[in-house]
Amino acid sequence: MPRILVVDDDAAIVKLVSVILSRAGHEVRASNHPVEALDLLKVFTPDLIISDVVMPYMTGLEFLEQVRDHDHLAAMPFILLSSHAERSDVRRGMNLGADDYLPKPFTPADLTTAVDARLRRIGLNVQADSGTQARALGTAQVIWQGQQVSWVSRKALELFFYLLEHREVTSWEAAEALWPEKDESRASSLFHTTLHRLRKSLNNDAVISQNRKYALADGLKPEYDVQRYELLAGQADAGSLGYEELKELVSQYGTFLPGADSPWVDDVRARLEQTQMNLLGLAAQAATGAGKPREAAQYHQKALSIDPMSEQDWQGLARALDTIGDPRARLAAQREAWWAVDFD
Repeated sequence: MPRILVVDDDAAIVKLVSVILSRAGHEVRASNHPVEALDLLKVFTPDLIISDVVMPYMTGLEFLEQVRDHDHLAAMPFILLSSHAERSDVRRGMNLGADDYLPKPFTPADLTTAVDARLRRIGLNVQADSGTQARALGTAQVIWQGQQVSWVSRKALELFFYLLEHREVTSWEAAEALWPEKDESRASSLFHTTLHRLRKSLNNDAVISQNRKYALADGLKPEYDVQRYELLAGQADAGSLGYEELKELVSQYGTFLPGADSPWVDDVRARLEQTQMNLLGLAAQAATGAGKPREAAQYHQKALSIDPMSEQDWQGLARALDTIGDPRARLAAQREAWWAVDFD
């Protein structure tokens, strides 16, 4: 599925473009702030970028310049959105490396035709197969060169994600994290055996060693779902995501590396649970503000499934159920967890 980043400070345009492209079968990520979009590009590599020209804080042309400064984005297809009054900027944008421009207003056919033309020119299938994706929320998968990696051992996969989380570690740090119950000599031996298996699962250059520290090779550059989730969570906390985007983000959460039982994994799970709790609170608040108490109740109930002691969510659940006349409001008020609930 082609991945597209849309950047525009006009929420209506962002929604319009997102709906059109999603219906056309594209995976769409959106940002209403070009500076935040640059942060998003650190963990999400799209196949094409669409950006407005006139935006606060940074124009679309300045955004384009910064995108082109990164080697891995230098050839990224880039489409400018421009009103007729801004056409004087289009020539400059093309000189900076924009591939096309789409005048406003545009029709759905105008947009999809421009996007499809650019995607065909870059040989999308070849590009998509070259990336590395690491997925740890609710699963444990690494996609490399378009194929799911078959790991020689489960611990090799865990070491891969440990390196993703910690960037650069000593052999002892990794050994202590993955085999805390073993003595130093045994843990060190297990680390080197597992490192060999990790390299065997990917390639010999997958992990580099320098100054007695180990790190994933720069050439892997995996798109890591946890990093993207936490980055977007930060944007949500800053109030930069709309309700629909917030709903989608909440749905991305899952248990980190299910099946792994190392203490470092538990630490990451605790961190992500706290992030999800905060997102669920924001989603419940947004649903209430949008006059959707039934959805607010769902978010409070999900939060209580994570933390049954959250008094704020018990109160919110009781209020939301009472608003829709659900008799289970009484159970929520009494802090009785039934959880076999269908709000639909």
